[in-house]
Amino acid sequence: MTKQPGTTLTPLALAVLALLEERPMHPYEMYQLLIQRREDYLVKVRPGSLYHTITRLAEQDLVHAEGIDRAGNRPERTIYRINPAGRRALRIRITDIIRQPVREYPIFPLAVSEAHNLPAEQVIELITERIGRLNNDIAELDALMKWLPANRVPRRYWMVIEYIRGQTHAEITWLHRITTELRDGTLEWEQFTPDGERIDTEDPGPDWGATVTDDMLAQLREGGVLPADQ
Repeated sequence: MTKQPGTTLTPLALAVLALLEERPMHPYEMYQLLIQRREDYLVKVRPGSLYHTITRLAEQDLVHAEGIDRAGNRPERTIYRINPAGRRALRIRITDIIRQPVREYPIFPLAVSEAHNLPAEQVIELITERIGRLNNDIAELDALMKWLPANRVPRRYWMVIEYIRGQTHAEITWLHRITTELRDGTLEWEQFTPDGERIDTEDPGPDWGATVTDDMLAQLREGGVLPADQ
């Protein structure tokens, strides 16, 4: 089966096509705009990977080199323009991402799932440090959300900041709850010896997932109550 345009676009490729949809530009200008617009909140932006991405898009006939720009003593820079196929790929990819939730596998949830390998006191300390960093992010996002409408930037261009802010606030709220429960003992935790060795217990622990069958999940989704021994 032939792949539809856009099905293999990386996040950075998507960002590049979106920039070229605005106007033709050279790679360094793309990099500057991505940083200035805080796109690095959304996608990892590195000059090397950016140039590689543009080369790949050109090889796929989604963009093409249009000319050379040279200002003053600056080195020559190749100007790129989006092709009709690139425009279709951009719109198809945006459509697919918005329509269909996918598991994106961010690294933090994995660390949360394995946090029980650390003593509770250390987890509290680490989470407290993380909350401080996230609060700094919230402050920056709040400042942007005040500045942007005040400067009449249409909300459609920055509503993603509201989304990021909402996610960050939700994470901070949850992290505060976890630290509170660790401190007061509501959240039961692993026990460790004074030299840092974990004391094994006989609770179900990490094997709980093996007991959850598809039938059980279906029953739970329908509001069914399962016996404790299931």
